[in-house]
Amino acid sequence: MANGKPSRRSHKLCCAVTAIFFVIIVIVIITLFFTIFKPKDPKISLYPEGIKNIDFSALTPNVTLSLGTVIAIENPNYGSFKYKNTTSYVTYHGEVVGEATIEQRYVPARHKLNITTSVELKAGKLLISPHLLSDFAGGSLNLTSTAVLPGKVTVLNIFKFHATVYNNCNISVFITPQTVESICKTKLKL
Repeated sequence: MANGKPSRRSHKLCCAVTAIFFVIIVIVIITLFFTIFKPKDPKISLYPEGIKNIDFSALTPNVTLSLGTVIAIENPNYGSFKYKNTTSYVTYHGEVVGEATIEQRYVPARHKLNITTSVELKAGKLLISPHLLSDFAGGSLNLTSTAVLPGKVTVLNIFKFHATVYNNCNISVFITPQTVESICKTKLKL
């Protein structure tokens, strides 16, 4: 090292320290990803607001009920989620009796978003169901709502992943007290 050039030994030492530093950084990032930044399922709740419109068509035997509904989406993740336009389907004993359009939205990280939409129920399909009378006698109608929300998750404005949220809600309409209760299960798949 008399001429001012670093020795081979110092080059090897510098490379070893740099490699160890990068390994530590990678371990910290992986640990954060599997603990703090681990994707959690969003919480989705339905809150029916009531009948908005009833359409009795004279030309066809179909009766359509328009129910106002608020969909509450709570994102517990450190990443934002942007989903595309989709449709939610409402079924009664396996038969599709209604649908709701869910417009594309952006749900910020660790934020709650309320979406107002209308569920178009085809009352004619409900009326011809063989289960309707027994459910009325039991005091409640049990409906199921399903929705698939395809979109993108962005973590720290750096990492972007394609993700899909699968939502399934069991909706109980109680006849006598005229109340509605919903229990939703949601699953996030990356």
